[in-house]
Amino acid sequence: MTNPFFETWSTPFGAPPFDRIRAEHFPPAFDRAMAEGLADIDAITGNPDAPNFANTIEALEQSGALLNTVGAVFGNMVASLGDDGLQQVERDYAPKLAAHGSKVSLNAALFARVAALHARAEELALAPDARRLLERTYLGFVRAGAALDAAAKTRMAEISERLAVVHTEFGQNVLHDERAWHLPLVAADLAGLPDFVRDGAAEAAKERGLEGYAITLSRSLIEPFLTFSARRDLREIAYAAWVARGTHPGAHDNTVLIPEILALRDERARLLGYAHYADFRLADTMAGTPAAVAGLTGEVWQAALVRVADERGALLPLAQADGLNEIAAWDWRYYAEKVRQARYDLDEAALKPYFEFENIQRAAFDTAGKLFGLSFHLRADVPVYHPDVRAYEVREGERHIGLFLADPFARAGKRSGAWMSSYREQRGLGGEVRPIIVNNNNFAKATPALLSFDDAETLFHEFGHALHGLLSDVHYPSQSGTSVRRDFVEFPSQVFEHWLSVPETLQAYARHYATGEALPAALMQRLLAARNFNQGFATVEYTASAMLDMELHAHPDPGGLDVQAYEREMLARIGMPAEIGVRHRPPHFQHLFAGAGYAAGYYSYLWAEVLDADGFAAFEEAGDPFHAETAARLKRVLQAGDSADPMALYVAFRGSAPGTAALLRNRGLLDEAVAALS
Repeated sequence: MTNPFFETWSTPFGAPPFDRIRAEHFPPAFDRAMAEGLADIDAITGNPDAPNFANTIEALEQSGALLNTVGAVFGNMVASLGDDGLQQVERDYAPKLAAHGSKVSLNAALFARVAALHARAEELALAPDARRLLERTYLGFVRAGAALDAAAKTRMAEISERLAVVHTEFGQNVLHDERAWHLPLVAADLAGLPDFVRDGAAEAAKERGLEGYAITLSRSLIEPFLTFSARRDLREIAYAAWVARGTHPGAHDNTVLIPEILALRDERARLLGYAHYADFRLADTMAGTPAAVAGLTGEVWQAALVRVADERGALLPLAQADGLNEIAAWDWRYYAEKVRQARYDLDEAALKPYFEFENIQRAAFDTAGKLFGLSFHLRADVPVYHPDVRAYEVREGERHIGLFLADPFARAGKRSGAWMSSYREQRGLGGEVRPIIVNNNNFAKATPALLSFDDAETLFHEFGHALHGLLSDVHYPSQSGTSVRRDFVEFPSQVFEHWLSVPETLQAYARHYATGEALPAALMQRLLAARNFNQGFATVEYTASAMLDMELHAHPDPGGLDVQAYEREMLARIGMPAEIGVRHRPPHFQHLFAGAGYAAGYYSYLWAEVLDADGFAAFEEAGDPFHAETAARLKRVLQAGDSADPMALYVAFRGSAPGTAALLRNRGLLDEAVAALS
């Protein structure tokens, strides 16, 4: 069998030949790649010369090239397509890849060479980025367990392999539940639903081979349904299915996996000398300690509770007029939309025709052009992995910057949510390599594809991540793009969201899909005035998830948890309003349990918002959202990746460290924060 991974790709820009890659190509490719990777490590450890930066650190940076390629393509394809063949490979190879990683990170001879260099760091006279790479490489080995005794190393490897298995099971269980459920609707069930929701439900039904309409568990479909459906009985059914993902007894029950995941992480942290996993994780972040995170989330939480009380007071009379004595979680969005319409004369159904996907995608591209000098050029000759995907060459003047893949729509098998990832990361070591970046969203597919304002912000958010990858200009691959500390990685994405709301963007790109009419000035003003509407709800549902994450990862006996009982107890203890559900319940909290990326780190969106609110204020102070000098300083942050300390990068951009005032003002919670303290 011809395997594309064993060939030199002749595609434009060296893009993966998706038209030829099949699930069966991955097992032999992974096998060869792991063997080659270990051979690279053996060459480093077997080098008779004394360790130096080139023969150890730079050699390590260039090791495992095939595995990097195969792993990047596979990881992205299984998340974006998720068919049975790819999922089987994922189940088979997750523990094998974890075992391979342990063979590298726990290799005694390799660590000895790295440690020897680290001990001599002062005398090596390294450039700042190289010195940081040495420090971070050494720390990475230590945090992986390389400095432990033999028995502890063996246990660390066992933990890594088992976590790889249960992380995979967790994510696939959520996907199973999302695939398995739908709410079929007939015309009589559509009361209250605007055309864009009906169109999305019709498309979802068509994709599943059904007549009529269907609501699925895609956030871009279920949230509008909960917002507009006049059928309270159907809202309750849909909401119950949404929050029950991962809880169903049997083969796909994530509630039995979470205690094991937490216990394994806790054991790993204790082997490394930490009190619990949260301590371990926060030690290598900007926040530094769980106490610092608790200070931030606590301040925001109290202010949000004050706001929620006011919001509840506005919603309740409308619910009572409908004969309800109280508001349930499946009611909040419905009545909040009615209040928003009344208070701001702002109907999302009337607003949405002005946010057509193609226009908003172009707005993101052109904003990147104004700020950073980039241009985006559609390339039909680049192979893609699904008909929904479009490929764009990114240029700065005549210089090729990278390849950008846009995958905007929800479909069966695609992981829920929105994310940015890389098929190839930028590097200078060994010759300049430019990146291949992908944005995945899960917008409801329809003709035309109309976005809510929140959807449009999500597009800008993920595109901010994409710019972090595309603009990367570093020498070492480990420092490329988004390879930064978890609570800094959200800064570029969240600060980019601000440009959607600037009047110049709305005037130019918020245009009616049918008439081309610009968003009327009065409607724009009402939209901007309503930006902080329902902010108490949004802040509470997010912050509760972040606080739950931290508590779970600091629990003294995580293996003994009844997760759902603990969730109920913890939410009651912090005063979670009964009418609001957490944004992510543990059994479907993929940020935490389908991998360790955001484990004890979900707070990072809030931490980064401190940075982004303060950071965008630099443009406001300059009096121009496209102020060239300020944009140039921000561009240097995006180009730097992890080649410098993140706070140093931020201070170089902004001139000082940030405080929480800009965040609270940005969310409209500044007065509430004062009230909460009084």
